[in-house]
Amino acid sequence: HYYLSVEVSTDNLMKMRAMLNDSMANPKAKEPPPKVSVNDMVIKAASLALRDVPQMNASWHGDHIKQYSGVHMSIAVQTEHGLFVPVVRNSDKLGLKGISAAVKELAGKARDGKLKPSEYDGGTFTISNLGMYDIRQFSAIINPPQAGILAVGSSSKKVVPTKDGGFAESSTMVATLSADHRVVDGAVGALWLKAFKGYMEDPSTMLL
Repeated sequence: HYYLSVEVSTDNLMKMRAMLNDSMANPKAKEPPPKVSVNDMVIKAASLALRDVPQMNASWHGDHIKQYSGVHMSIAVQTEHGLFVPVVRNSDKLGLKGISAAVKELAGKARDGKLKPSEYDGGTFTISNLGMYDIRQFSAIINPPQAGILAVGSSSKKVVPTKDGGFAESSTMVATLSADHRVVDGAVGALWLKAFKGYMEDPSTMLL
């Protein structure tokens, strides 16, 4: 296995998330409106990157590599019963609202111990997000036979140089890809991370 990390600016992502959640707010609704989380947007960006770099959407089967035509994202969910990885099916084709609804339903079932085998089998890639625990950066263990897993840390503010020669405060997060070298080499992993970073930093492209 090998590990690649990239620092991702989340400024545009947070602005778009706020706009999307404001647009879904309905003061007359009896129940609270659905909200898109940062993790939902990470799932969407990673799913589209898998579609762009399909070599990463693969698994190792002893004597051959299987490349998948569908993108099915496994999401690590920690519960009092242990770690579960339910699967969001065809996550590259779902909108952010659809991903949000699927994650909430699956996470709820995982915490209640009600997941069916069909709801945690067949994932093609995994995301593990420890940002809510204020973990800045970590490396995750690959979920066999998948070729990769993305570990996502928390956002933090830092001072960065601007194009006009000045400085500004920016929010960034670190994402680390763990990959199986038998399936994908380092150059493919780097291409996938570049695609993921592109969607995260220009989130409007997720909506096209």
